[in-house]
Amino acid sequence: MKKLSNVIRAGGVLGFILPALIPLAVFWIYPICRSLFISFTDWDYMSPSYHFVFFDNFKKLFQDPRFYEALWNTLLFSAGTLIPTLAGGLFLALLLQKAFRGSGLFKFILFSPWITPTVAVSIVWTWIYNPDTGLANAVLKFFHLPAFQWINSSNTALLSVIIVTVWKSLGYAMIFYLSALEKVPAELYEANSMDGANAWQRFRDVTLPCISPTTFFLLIVTMVNSLQAYDQIQILTQGGPSGSTRTLLYMYYQLGFEEYDMGQATAVAMVLVVITLILSGVQFLASKKWVHY
Repeated sequence: MKKLSNVIRAGGVLGFILPALIPLAVFWIYPICRSLFISFTDWDYMSPSYHFVFFDNFKKLFQDPRFYEALWNTLLFSAGTLIPTLAGGLFLALLLQKAFRGSGLFKFILFSPWITPTVAVSIVWTWIYNPDTGLANAVLKFFHLPAFQWINSSNTALLSVIIVTVWKSLGYAMIFYLSALEKVPAELYEANSMDGANAWQRFRDVTLPCISPTTFFLLIVTMVNSLQAYDQIQILTQGGPSGSTRTLLYMYYQLGFEEYDMGQATAVAMVLVVITLILSGVQFLASKKWVHY
């Protein structure tokens, strides 16, 4: 009877999780396994036939200078968007933490870029970055500062894409931090003040530890979004100039859909998956020392 009861209980659990497992298997597990399979072939994306080349795609990839340039751009882009997004979102949340007249409107305005399609946002920023008639250089000229070529120069193109990505993500981080700040117990602030702590010490000793789970969540989500960034790069720079904004995901697109080398393209995708897993794993391990639930 006990074994039968366990079987029934297991069947009930399976019945509840099956609706979630089916789309997970169809739209995530199977595509990853299929991509791994393709990475060992020479499929050109067009012909129905292919040959197994085993690890040749990975060997060719690791001998390609474009891969290391794209890897560096990916890591630089991720770091350049991650830190400003979290710091800026927390700063805005602290400013808007206390309700005041018009605070709801400010929150809506700051959050609106996140719900706006990335393609639309990127098209607007191409006008802003126009070196002759764009708003960015007009502001610089107003303050008597030298104008930039922005997305037209390899020196500033990656920075330009980072600015757009951070600007779009700030409101998202702000909303989560606002919710986290509201849940910090007031008693902790009172106890900290009785110990003679100043504003900075209250922020360091009470606020940061209490919102650390939110910070950890945003850290993972923002990192994954940065590693998977594509739309803004496609609209703003198309990976240029001279490959200065070519990330691993954009390299995957170019290899697969421009050069029709789907085998090597999926090899890039597999490397990107491994990098994402490693970075996420490192963050999960490190979180045990600074995240307080």
